[in-house]
Amino acid sequence: MKKKQHKRVAALALTVALTVALTGCGSDSQEGSDLEQMAGTAVQIETVSAETISAENTVSGQVGADNERSIYIATSAKCTAVNHRAGDSVQAGEVICTLDLGSTLASYHAANISYQSSTQSYQDQAAVFESQIALYQKNLDNTKALYEIGAASQTEIDQAELQLQSAVAQKNATLSQLEAGIQSAKSNVEQLSIALENVDDSGNVIAPISGTLVSMNAVENSMISTSMPVAVIDGVDQMKVTVSVSEALVPKLTIGDSADIAVSAAGKSFVGTIRSVDRAANLQTKLYTVTLSVPADVAGLLSGMFADVTFHTETSENAIVVPSDAILTNGDLQYVFVVEEDTAKYTEVTTGLTGNGVTEVTSGLSAGQQLVTVGQTYLTDGTPVRIVSGEE
Repeated sequence: MKKKQHKRVAALALTVALTVALTGCGSDSQEGSDLEQMAGTAVQIETVSAETISAENTVSGQVGADNERSIYIATSAKCTAVNHRAGDSVQAGEVICTLDLGSTLASYHAANISYQSSTQSYQDQAAVFESQIALYQKNLDNTKALYEIGAASQTEIDQAELQLQSAVAQKNATLSQLEAGIQSAKSNVEQLSIALENVDDSGNVIAPISGTLVSMNAVENSMISTSMPVAVIDGVDQMKVTVSVSEALVPKLTIGDSADIAVSAAGKSFVGTIRSVDRAANLQTKLYTVTLSVPADVAGLLSGMFADVTFHTETSENAIVVPSDAILTNGDLQYVFVVEEDTAKYTEVTTGLTGNGVTEVTSGLSAGQQLVTVGQTYLTDGTPVRIVSGEE
């Protein structure tokens, strides 16, 4: 009995030993496989290529109506009726509000009559003087002819010349005075015309364009202000974007150039065209205003929305362009890592223009090289690498 028990124990011990041994061998084999698979630092790469790159400058601007019109009344008046509120759509020729402009309208009509009367008087007097001068000139010519045949004296010629010169002088003096009266009457008419622009003979303020009434400052039974517009209308045809730029950027912008515009509030991104560049800076901000046209097919924009405008200025063609994140720095040095035979190679570079997430490399790289774009911060020169994605 004891011998059988000893044999069973020995067999059990042998089985356990073999199991442990076999398990240990399997574990070593798996670990070896894993180590072989994990050899080298994991990186992603990109093949270097030659492209076109433009320097980019992004500034903030504002959307506005391209044909926005502000209606001013340059005279004091009481508002007697308001037909529309801010936010309403109006049509050209529609009455926005009504003002009590009786005295101003009367002054305008009187000034206009005075101007027309002065102009007519000038024309009538000019015609009379021309007729008189023509007669005096004919008399002088006849007197000279008679003098040639001995039928008139030199004294008679002098008298005829004096009559002609007197008539010309009187014409010039009279017409000069009449002309001054015309200019005065014209000035009065023009001033009152400005005050009554967009107002009819009944004191109705008329919409000069169709669009949206973005502001309405007239209040019924209240006086209007001459320092602010009665109303502002945004036209329905087209929008524009205006931005303010520094003096360093102005020389790089040309009318007709394109720029990328993004209006986040409307969820719109499109290409605009530079329409004008101010050549005089704002006295307060010292910045220059640039206006860009918005394509007619871009809908959903409203005046006052903010816009990000990206200008593409200097351009370099057939340039080595790489992701900006691939370039590392160490003090004044800039460098990248390229992959050669599964090994990272440290490469110093110099850079040029910077675009949207990309940078021009002017020396140190050439087309076709395998550039490390992810994982480069873990590398040193000669580090074994393993490409886990990207181009092989």
